[in-house]
Amino acid sequence: MTDSAAVHTPELLAEVAALPPLPGVYRYFDAQDAVLYVGKARNLKKRVSSYFQKTHGGTRIGHMVGKIARMETTVVRSEAEALLLENNLIKTLKPRYNILFRDDKSYPYLRIAALPAATPAASPAGESASRNNVGQSAAAFPRVSYYRGAVDRKHHYFGPYPSAWAVKESILLLQKVFRLRTCEDTVFNNRTRPCLLYQIKRCSGPCVGHVTPEDYAHDVANAQSLLEGDTQAVLETLEARMMAHSERLEFEQAAEIRNQMTALSRVLHQQSVDNVSDKDVDILVVKVQGGRACVNLAMVRGGRHLGDRAYFPAHVEDAREIYEGEVAEGADAADEGASIESIKPQSVEAQVLEAFIAQHYIDVPVPPTLVVSEPIAKALLEALSQQGGVRVSAVHQPREQRRVWLEMAEKNASIQLARLLAEEGSQQARTRALADALDLALENLDPLRIECFDISHTAGEATQASCVVFQNHKMQSSEYRRYKIEGITPGDDYAAMRQVLTRRYSKIAEAMREGADGTAGATARMPDLVLVDGGKGQVSMARDVFTELGLDLALIVGVEKGEGRKVGLEELVFADGRDKVYLGKDSAALMLVAQIRDEAHRFAITGMRAQRARVRVGGSKLEEIPGVGPRKRARLLQRFGGVRGVAAASVDDLASVEGISHDLAEQIYQALR
Repeated sequence: MTDSAAVHTPELLAEVAALPPLPGVYRYFDAQDAVLYVGKARNLKKRVSSYFQKTHGGTRIGHMVGKIARMETTVVRSEAEALLLENNLIKTLKPRYNILFRDDKSYPYLRIAALPAATPAASPAGESASRNNVGQSAAAFPRVSYYRGAVDRKHHYFGPYPSAWAVKESILLLQKVFRLRTCEDTVFNNRTRPCLLYQIKRCSGPCVGHVTPEDYAHDVANAQSLLEGDTQAVLETLEARMMAHSERLEFEQAAEIRNQMTALSRVLHQQSVDNVSDKDVDILVVKVQGGRACVNLAMVRGGRHLGDRAYFPAHVEDAREIYEGEVAEGADAADEGASIESIKPQSVEAQVLEAFIAQHYIDVPVPPTLVVSEPIAKALLEALSQQGGVRVSAVHQPREQRRVWLEMAEKNASIQLARLLAEEGSQQARTRALADALDLALENLDPLRIECFDISHTAGEATQASCVVFQNHKMQSSEYRRYKIEGITPGDDYAAMRQVLTRRYSKIAEAMREGADGTAGATARMPDLVLVDGGKGQVSMARDVFTELGLDLALIVGVEKGEGRKVGLEELVFADGRDKVYLGKDSAALMLVAQIRDEAHRFAITGMRAQRARVRVGGSKLEEIPGVGPRKRARLLQRFGGVRGVAAASVDDLASVEGISHDLAEQIYQALR
């Protein structure tokens, strides 16, 4: 390890030498303690040592190894455990040199509420409030609904679905065929006449007694069977019920079931639901082009193709070169005990697909069958089976219906990747145009960071400032911030701008001053450009703040509206004395400035409206009471119909709400008066 001695500390090299020859996971950190890379190995000692045994030159792997200041390792019992831990850490730590898929919002589900354990007649007297004016209990007629969030065992969940649209289409199917209710319990309990959904034959009208609990329970059971893919069993059950009613001369009931069967057959035909043996399948396809990758995930649930969703990973090129470096050095061969010549490197498509599968199914249930465009390692399938408790198989070259699904996913992946490349090409051109227009001396525009500020209020009420961030040629919504402006004259936008800029940059300026000698404040970083929505007045205020903080005035650019406040006529105003610049109505640079400015305006307005709503209804008062969390607050608002109702309630009424003790009721009573 002599080549690494000049770069790495003796302590780090000694730690590497002392590693055990066991399976495990390793993490590399830089001097600022940021995670560089997370990897797994069958033999920690051989794998980690391979990074420090030679000079890597100017490659990406050499660039990464040169930054390593310390490392952490975790020994595990098996390769499967190492694989699961590796991808949990990748998803949590977001290392710079791993293929990384952005966390998406949770998948939506279709939920059917569970039937009560006791029949409606056996319900206790205390539940009389849950019945409507005709004596029907909402709990006896389970509701079908769209749901997003953590699932529990109390209700029945179907999915996950790739989109909200897919859930709503399935709910519509259940409404057409089985006429299950979708209304909230509070609506159900207060109905005296059937709603419009009953009139258009999308609901059986349980709220007003137009269907018995027993018949409704049959419909719920059939709906669940349909969602699970037992279409033929549902049709057979309906046919048997229809014949039984016919034999008892109950022709109206028989006709109703006949209509259900007709509707079910029609809907299934319209949605092209194939009679296939596969019930739950995920189809995964990866396409790589122009340094970007797209993974298209299509879902089949209950034998029905529900649609797809595209994912675009980050750091593909960095991770690819590091992997190639490992193979070239024989790191994997050392783990396997094989010669370098016997190693067959994975394609970049296979690497991306395996990274997606390993990270995606950490939080999402894995179906028993995966149809994939690239071969998947057995170790990964074993780890998924171990994690989910279900034997998972992967089909690489499918036939028949699976082949149709795979070809459909491949086409969608190509379309999505082409769209992304076109959008990114356009966005990068805009970034380049703005950099040229403002003479920003940057060779690499990827790290160009722009922060934009806007002030929003209504006649001085609920003043909010927003800060949005543009970097890597796109808006970085996770870095947006809102600032509640207080202690100023209502409507004074200049004072609001002074306050938000001071709060935003004072700590950074202080850290930069402390780090002048290179020993502190190394992570403090100002943006390359600070956009202010406004003309000379706002720019003058920003200049005063930056002067006080000792920051570069050349960073400040104001976006001044043009004549008649028309879009496309904006001019750029500078704090360092430069003349105004008009970029031109069709300028790509102006399009980028307008995009960032409009996003700051939108973000400020939404925050201001939410703040104003809380102030007007007094919601903030309820939130500020110690001991009243989100659940208790929701119960109080539901029971009393709003904050005014809670404020008007007596202590005994408040204490009757579930979870509210008498002492807490007293506290709420006093706080709202």
